[in-house]
Amino acid sequence: MTALLRYQAALLLRSQRWLPPVILYAAFLAIGVQSGQPVLDSLGYTAAALLPVAAWLVRICATNEPPAARSCTGAAAGPGRAHLACLLVALSAAVLLGAAATAFVTIISAPTSTDHQTRIEAVPAAGAGLLAALVCALLGAAVGTLTNWPLLRSPGQAVPALLLGALLALVLAGSPARAAVTSLVEGSQHATVPVPVLPLVAAALLTAVAIAVACALTTRRSP
Repeated sequence: MTALLRYQAALLLRSQRWLPPVILYAAFLAIGVQSGQPVLDSLGYTAAALLPVAAWLVRICATNEPPAARSCTGAAAGPGRAHLACLLVALSAAVLLGAAATAFVTIISAPTSTDHQTRIEAVPAAGAGLLAALVCALLGAAVGTLTNWPLLRSPGQAVPALLLGALLALVLAGSPARAAVTSLVEGSQHATVPVPVLPLVAAALLTAVAIAVACALTTRRSP
């Protein structure tokens, strides 16, 4: 499995297809996060913006190999294991990106509540922001997993489904991503640091199910 992960990571890095989502994410942060803003509010925005980026990274990894090369990889290591490695690399890339963004935003933000009247400790706030970013990375990976090969093969279907799925994952009531981001915003209003453990558990379970379904279908469908 380690060799598959290294192979998929090398494919992602060499393709340079990761540049557009990373640049778009940086642009989102440059527009929506300003130095001196309340830290929890900024971290909520940072986490929310990560969700569609994570879904996009999954699409990149899922479509990096031509069908013939994917068949060779699947024949050598098993199609389910090969697809699992692809999804794990995409998720890992999203988590690393979210962690770096969380650290940067924590440094430039003001350690205060929304009204700037109450101090909020930066380290606990960064921890809460990191958990929220992980929730959004997981849910974004789940969206990307369910809206790409082997479930959807046509880009004309996959791309709109990915965009719609990312939007719904952020706005639907009951969504772990919405719950995690909302907890940061409300924590900023009340000068308390939330610990979004339940959204994290829910997001992890949903992502595990999505990956299991995709890997199972991979073993049954040719590229």
